[in-house]
Amino acid sequence: MGKSNARKAEAELLAFALGFPGAWEDHPWDHTVVKVRQKIFVFLGGAAVEPDRLSVTVKLPISSEMALILPYVRKAGHGLGKAGWVQADQRSGDDFDLETLKAWIVQSYEAVAPKRLVKERQARQNDAESAPVSARA
Repeated sequence: MGKSNARKAEAELLAFALGFPGAWEDHPWDHTVVKVRQKIFVFLGGAAVEPDRLSVTVKLPISSEMALILPYVRKAGHGLGKAGWVQADQRSGDDFDLETLKAWIVQSYEAVAPKRLVKERQARQNDAESAPVSARA
């Protein structure tokens, strides 16, 4: 964890999500979202939130109840919370746990992506993890 700038953190999370098979960026309602096919798997604040705010909304079918224990996480609005969607909302200067947010993005992607693309993402990850350290740099 580390104190961070909200826009830099959002850019890092966006780049991470866009690295998944079939992922693409869209901008409905002034939010930045990442979709696979036509399904959103992560909402980022984008132009819809203040520049010092990090807002990340993801579908967590496995860990939503655990995530809701965190003080900066709540059920997503517009009825999405009923389907396991949560929103993490923090400000610049807060401690951003980007590794946890990235893990949540993975879980959200795997909840909405076609199985073929999920397997492709997992294979890429396994290949990267089994590569020699010198090849990862």
